[in-house]
Amino acid sequence: MSRRPPVAPAPSGVNRRIILSFLASAAGAIGFAVTYGLGGHTQWEGVCLAVAFAGLAIGLAIWGRRLVPVGGYVEEHEGFTPPPDEKPLTAAALSAPDSPIRRRGLLAALGLALTALGVAALFPLRSLLPWDRARPVRARMETPWGPGVRLLTAGGQPLRPGDVPAGTVVGVFPEGGTDAGDAPAFAVRLQPERFTRPPSAGHLDGLVVYSLLCTHAGCPVRLYLKGTGRMLCPCHQSSFDLFADAEPVAGPAARRLPGLPVAVDADGYLRATGDFTAPPGAGFWNRP
Repeated sequence: MSRRPPVAPAPSGVNRRIILSFLASAAGAIGFAVTYGLGGHTQWEGVCLAVAFAGLAIGLAIWGRRLVPVGGYVEEHEGFTPPPDEKPLTAAALSAPDSPIRRRGLLAALGLALTALGVAALFPLRSLLPWDRARPVRARMETPWGPGVRLLTAGGQPLRPGDVPAGTVVGVFPEGGTDAGDAPAFAVRLQPERFTRPPSAGHLDGLVVYSLLCTHAGCPVRLYLKGTGRMLCPCHQSSFDLFADAEPVAGPAARRLPGLPVAVDADGYLRATGDFTAPPGAGFWNRP
């Protein structure tokens, strides 16, 4: 009767490569969970998942190719009952230090990789749970603007009313939230006697502040027509009449630009007294 040959010792470095692959898989899964938990970033989440699954696949491939014996083995026997000494030999082979399933660190690294992937898979589920469903809506309704937030210029300098001369548009951002995509606004000084509709957010001797984002597709409205008091969106040519509380008068935009209520603090700087009068930017699922 032929015996299965003992498992040959693995070449130097094979175990280390497998463990490193599984550790890379675990690191990728943990990176995905952390990135998702901090707010999410599509590109980095994709990179982390690619590293996690690639590390797991590479580790298993090396394990199966270099450590698990392959080839055909013939064992002649008369019946299906193994000889009395077969079980001890099999147990000894599987429990030997150089056994494919008992090599030091391999099972621990594989377990770590699978556990990390399993835990990472739980993070996206929070977006489907009932207590998390209102968060996207709330995020669309709120911006970094609020009571007491100072208005900053593009250079990070606080703004005074005198920094906005008549007929000039000045881009403004909230202090502490200059990187927020829904926060950009603009300040402009108009002639109050030309208002055909009072600004919904109020004004300071003709000084008004509105969201910079077009209500059609969210493009910045950058072109100011001083003579007519209109702001023009260069993307799809929507036009907003600032003398009529930024009402859309041309183009595909259907909503007026949200206004930002402001006041002057004790130091003479402009501060918001609240958030925009409406969610800025393009419409979304429960808002046209």
